[in-house]
Amino acid sequence: MRTIRIGTRGSALALKQTEMVRRALARFEPGITTKVHTIRTTGDIHADAPLDAIGGKGVFVKEIERKLLQGEIDCAVHSLKDMQAVVPQGLSIGAYLERDDPRDMLFSKGRHTLEDLPAGVRIGTSSMRRRCQIRLHRPDLVIVDIRGNVPTRLGKIGAEVSAVVLAAAGVRRLGLEEGVALDAWSMVPSPGQGIIAVEARSDDREVGDLLGRIDHGPSRICAEAEREFLAALGQDCNLPAGAYAVWDGEEISIVGMLGSPDETRVERMSMQGADPAVGRRLALALKEKVHPEEYP
Repeated sequence: MRTIRIGTRGSALALKQTEMVRRALARFEPGITTKVHTIRTTGDIHADAPLDAIGGKGVFVKEIERKLLQGEIDCAVHSLKDMQAVVPQGLSIGAYLERDDPRDMLFSKGRHTLEDLPAGVRIGTSSMRRRCQIRLHRPDLVIVDIRGNVPTRLGKIGAEVSAVVLAAAGVRRLGLEEGVALDAWSMVPSPGQGIIAVEARSDDREVGDLLGRIDHGPSRICAEAEREFLAALGQDCNLPAGAYAVWDGEEISIVGMLGSPDETRVERMSMQGADPAVGRRLALALKEKVHPEEYP
């Protein structure tokens, strides 16, 4: 068997997630040899710019996908929430690792909840989705756009801001002290949050077979429902949006949120369905509520 070249970003979290994939592969294929290739992405190069100003979804994956298509790597490890709804032609998601905690967490010196943060304090996030939902619950808070890796953003607490909101899964994977988890209905997560995705070329049967062995079926079902939600909003969607699906073995339950472009309005809704297409139906229903001008 050939050495499998794995592409990833170079952050501590990305490398940790890549190591999780390597261990998963080794459990099913003990003799496998892998080599990690770190790749700088647009999101890494413009580390201080707001995400929606440099392209939104995809800024952490496009350069890695290009290397994959060019044959310089054999597969790529991503945080699923960073991926666009539709992968480039010639690529496919070969494996979804079992989902970690999908929720957001609030970090502050006093371990506050969102409800009991002192009035008017500064709270940091670079996410349109989070900004929109924070304003819904706490319009008095001052939202500050912050970027950087997880430790960098945590280091801003007490200096630039009083609190920050981060994905629980990333904090846990890095072994850092956890914050206060936010309910997935009050703060609907980003589609795919908490799931590691492994992307490969569609015509590479050897790698595809390997990835199929580490794929987690229930996480795939939920991921596909959330990605259907994202796809229905448009490939280049730059709106505050979140979705979280749960599968009980027979039915998918999914909650979604969608905000207006100016982030002043947000709607939430939930649906149930037998297949991932329920995500698309939910997104279209939310679009009709938030953007009725598109439905004359």
